[in-house]
Amino acid sequence: MAVSMRDVDPAFQGAGQKSGLEIWRIENFKPMPIPKTSYGKFRSGDSYIILKTTALKSGVFRYDIHYWLGKDTSQDEAGAAAIKTVELDAALGGRAVQHRESQGHETDKFLSYFKPCIIPEEGGVASGFKHVEEKTYLVRLFACKGKHVVHVTEVPYSRSSLNHDDIFILDTKSKIFQFNGSNSSIQERAKALEVVQYIKDNYHDGKCEVAAIEDGKFVADPETGEFWSFFGGFAPLAKKFSSDDESQPEALPAKIFCIQQGRAKPIEGNSLTREMLDTNKCFLLDCGIEIFVWMGRNTSLEDRKAASSAAEELIASKGKLKQAHVTRVMEGFETVMFKSIFDAWPESTDTAISEDGRGKVAALLKRQGFNVKGLLKAAPVKEENQPFIDCTGNLQVWRVNGKNKSPMPSSEQCKFYSGDCYIVQYTYPGEEKEEYLLCTWIGKGSVSEERTTALSLMSKMAESLKAQPVQAKIFEGKELIQFFAILQSFIVFKGGLSSGYKRYIAEKGITDDTYKEDGLALFRVQGTGPENMQAIQVEPVATSLNSSYCYILQVGATVFTWSGSLSTVEDQELVERMLDLIKPDMQSKPQKEGTESDLFWNALGGKKDYPSQKVVKDISNDPQLFACSFSKGTLTGFTGSLEVREIFNFTQDDLMTEDVMILDCHSEIYVWVGQQVDSKSKQQAINIGQKFVEKDVLLEKLSLETPIFVISEGSEPPFFTRFFSWDSSKSTMHGNSFQRKLSIMKTGVSPVVEKPKRRSTASYGGRTSVPDKSQRSSRSISFSPDRVRVRGRSPAFNALASAFESPNGRNLSTPPPVVRKLYPKSLTPEALNKTVPPRSQAIAALTSVFEPMRQRKLLNDFTVSSETKVTQPKKSETNSVSTNSRASPLVNSRTNSVLMSTRIEALTIKEDSKEEEAEDDEGQTTFPYERLKISSPDPIPDIDVTKRETYLSKEDFCEKFGMTKEAFYKMPKWKQNKNKMALDLF
Repeated sequence: MAVSMRDVDPAFQGAGQKSGLEIWRIENFKPMPIPKTSYGKFRSGDSYIILKTTALKSGVFRYDIHYWLGKDTSQDEAGAAAIKTVELDAALGGRAVQHRESQGHETDKFLSYFKPCIIPEEGGVASGFKHVEEKTYLVRLFACKGKHVVHVTEVPYSRSSLNHDDIFILDTKSKIFQFNGSNSSIQERAKALEVVQYIKDNYHDGKCEVAAIEDGKFVADPETGEFWSFFGGFAPLAKKFSSDDESQPEALPAKIFCIQQGRAKPIEGNSLTREMLDTNKCFLLDCGIEIFVWMGRNTSLEDRKAASSAAEELIASKGKLKQAHVTRVMEGFETVMFKSIFDAWPESTDTAISEDGRGKVAALLKRQGFNVKGLLKAAPVKEENQPFIDCTGNLQVWRVNGKNKSPMPSSEQCKFYSGDCYIVQYTYPGEEKEEYLLCTWIGKGSVSEERTTALSLMSKMAESLKAQPVQAKIFEGKELIQFFAILQSFIVFKGGLSSGYKRYIAEKGITDDTYKEDGLALFRVQGTGPENMQAIQVEPVATSLNSSYCYILQVGATVFTWSGSLSTVEDQELVERMLDLIKPDMQSKPQKEGTESDLFWNALGGKKDYPSQKVVKDISNDPQLFACSFSKGTLTGFTGSLEVREIFNFTQDDLMTEDVMILDCHSEIYVWVGQQVDSKSKQQAINIGQKFVEKDVLLEKLSLETPIFVISEGSEPPFFTRFFSWDSSKSTMHGNSFQRKLSIMKTGVSPVVEKPKRRSTASYGGRTSVPDKSQRSSRSISFSPDRVRVRGRSPAFNALASAFESPNGRNLSTPPPVVRKLYPKSLTPEALNKTVPPRSQAIAALTSVFEPMRQRKLLNDFTVSSETKVTQPKKSETNSVSTNSRASPLVNSRTNSVLMSTRIEALTIKEDSKEEEAEDDEGQTTFPYERLKISSPDPIPDIDVTKRETYLSKEDFCEKFGMTKEAFYKMPKWKQNKNKMALDLF
């Protein structure tokens, strides 16, 4: 990258080193940083540079630079802002996307930084205009446009400014009026109320009245009459006409220009391809509404400045200065919109080159005294392997058979066949009602007729429940942690048992390879623990092996277990547990990689090369939210066009009850459906999600088998709400978006909503109702009590378990899967004190048995005092083993039994789920920030490395994070991790 760092303005030193906004104002043609208290306050006579830094899960920073031009800014200042933006990009390593913003025509992304709106003031600094002196309060009229992002424009205070299509806000000294044009949408009215609240808080100190005026309402209404009195009385409104500012440039076929010596020279061609772009040059792409500047990685800083100037000249020459949007992109960091203009774009880019370029820039800046911490790649955010769903619920599974479904017995609910389709209904306790999750699992070899039947049956089940269940469409091989968590043990056999599958292979003359108990079969075992383990049948050949996994090989009456050299002790324990499900009455012949017997290789057809890397699943990307709209007449069968618009920097308030929204996480898609959405759209929600996947608006090569979840407003599960700072009261309010926000604004609180009571689940065969909490809390896979051999338990665990198991309980051959309840209700201290003494003594007596087995780490979450009394755990520890406080009343002995049973399970697998809440600093040992960092040369020993931030003092925490601990822990987990990563604490 041929860039001289001497040409970078010193004001940009240290920029982009942490997530958030940084703003500079152009003063005397130089960038000057402004205080954070002035963020969002712009003046029409000035020009500004805004840097938005976002920490991605991959560990890198994404940069967006915007230069905002006030309507009265001078041409020289506007040119200086454009040039300085190029310099800032160079200081960041040439990785930023640069955007031109003009007052009144800002992009949605820019406005999302300053929610709910920006209202520029008149005036400017000395190089442009003098600031306007404060005068007595003036009545002002604002026009508001936009369903999801509000564009606010001050218009002349006169009746002629009003129309039937837009929303208008009349700001008077003592009262704010919102005038809703009769043709405006509910969403526009609701968003305009946020502007009303902004004006009330910022211009009236929160002390003034608010009134909503409906277009066409009788003047006899007191507030309506008061509103029209400001305009000299009521009179019919004139028809709206478009002004020059409102007219948009016509969309034209893209034309490409090469920038040479500061001039744009057109390039002729019938189509646009990536090969037309030269890494040693800059190019300009004119699309009418949008103008793009593409800068090759080997271009100089002067070349890039010349290209930016050429874009400004093009705008001025075509007379579209106010409306045009200019986006400047660097080679290797092109936006989705830019790529979509070309007929074909390469699927992958050379990321190694871009990383190398960033390192060179960092080295250049460091030699010149710049702080280059922000340019160094941070550690990627660790994926949390948590299901975010209560795992103590009731499970029912059906296999689709032709046009019907057949219930599966509890002992077979974990066994799926690749040629079949299944419907899973999971009922679990929510905060105030029973929640439902309905899943359709589609096997790779299943037939299309049964796939359609499965989705249709699931839809009918959802309608009959009348409880707005979460619906999911999941394909084999694309299962998510939530699916594995509710099944706990999951086996996929080859072939199928359904009539549709059998008929299909018979018609096609295909050999039936359905699993047989006395045949040849190879299973790959995977998972993270007893609560999340899978066995997948693969081809019985040596090439199916992988050094990172363990396998079960069934050869008639003989069973082998094979441990790869890269597998862990935990992986090998899962093999033992899976044997209890696949071949419970047979002893296995262990095989370790490198020491296999000839009999083992002969069964696989001989020894061959095989891989050693783990199978990589799609990872979850940073979530992106989209609002959906549909062409008329497209909902029936959903064959028409789906249009989406991205909502940047989204919050829960962006989920409006009249909308269908899509949250794209790459590894899964969530379709959120508001209460006020029409019934046809609700019925087509799964198809809407599938259309989105096919559309691939982000050009991220989405798999057509990406899991799709349908979420109904008011029934959002924790694995969806974790992407927001969630307030459940908002999603259960009545009325449309405008009525809800107006109610909150006038009363100051959310309306009290009658909370639905829990109800019994509808029956579809099998069980007739949901078991009570005591039954649900100990849900496990059914096993035969006639087993001779016990596998998976250590002798010490068997001894300890015998002290707790009820004499009337079943003799399970394998310890029940650990129930990981991520959102349990806390045990009270009184409940803890009622622990039965003899069982506490049993724990103490057996402690010595576990001492020589420290490597199994069975006692990490359990301590016993010298008086043989169980030490009361902290709140977060209590939560990991607590039962639901709303369970049906039980006798004391049953309560103690459940409590101690849960503690035994905690001994099997260490619980690491904790409530995301700030802890009290009192009694908390604190350490200096420099010693808590991951890269510290003198790290603090014996601390929880996943919670480094908790060891900061209140003062250090506020200084580093820019917020209190309480505010930090209210953020979604993924946002917490981003902030910690930026500070080298994660």
